[in-house]
Amino acid sequence: MKIDLHSHTHYSDGHLSPKELIDRAHNMQVNVLSITDHDTVNGIDEALLYQAQQKRQMQILPGVEISTSWHNFDIHILGLNVDHNDPVFLERLEQQSQERDRRAQQMSDKLAKAGIENVLSEAKELAGVGQLTRAHFARVLVQRKVVNDFDSVFKKYLGKGKRAHVKPKWISIQEAVTWIQEAGGKAVLAHPGHYDMTTKWLRRLVAEFAQAGGDGMEVIHSHLTPERKKLLADMAQEHDLYASSGSDFHFPNRWTELGKNLSLPEQLVPIWHDWELTSID
Repeated sequence: MKIDLHSHTHYSDGHLSPKELIDRAHNMQVNVLSITDHDTVNGIDEALLYQAQQKRQMQILPGVEISTSWHNFDIHILGLNVDHNDPVFLERLEQQSQERDRRAQQMSDKLAKAGIENVLSEAKELAGVGQLTRAHFARVLVQRKVVNDFDSVFKKYLGKGKRAHVKPKWISIQEAVTWIQEAGGKAVLAHPGHYDMTTKWLRRLVAEFAQAGGDGMEVIHSHLTPERKKLLADMAQEHDLYASSGSDFHFPNRWTELGKNLSLPEQLVPIWHDWELTSID
């Protein structure tokens, strides 16, 4: 059974529509897929409706990836199996969208001072129906040939301490956990192996996430070394956190793929252990 609990559509910084994402998941023989766009659930109903029309069975779990601030780090918390129609939850996510818009305007203003004008309008055009993210700004700068690639955008302009960086005012990890659980979902620490922090800080992050009432953590995600996988699995066990796995798929590329290499270590309890998963071919 292929389970992938972390993916994105064009409703945030993914490149595919919900329909295109589901088609690709079918091609990769995924059985259970969670769509977890950044701070929005706007693509969920479209995905559910499209999947209901398909002959091949696949279960779509409503999800979201909530941005939080923790000790000057941007930490992402997945909300899995949430009630995506809960009015309180939707109102709370709207706060995050407003913060994204505020940050985007300030980034655009700073880029203009650096001689790169009108980035916001082009970023909005790229985002379309989706949330504005730094990835959209990066795509504009690459398309304009201001820099050669995404990495250069963040190293020169959008990364911490750079000319156009704007510190976001995200909610706390504790607030994100509360939002998710009050919407009936499970709170999962997203891609802990990818944060730019020392192992000491990573251990502190996992410990504080568990103390905040978090339910689980991604112990399997893309680009992890065997040593990193073992470290994450050990920390999940140490703090009695359920294990989750997800590709963090954004668009077709040679590095990440839906449902690929996501098997969990046998000693861990999966986050879906008490869910009714019906999509078994």
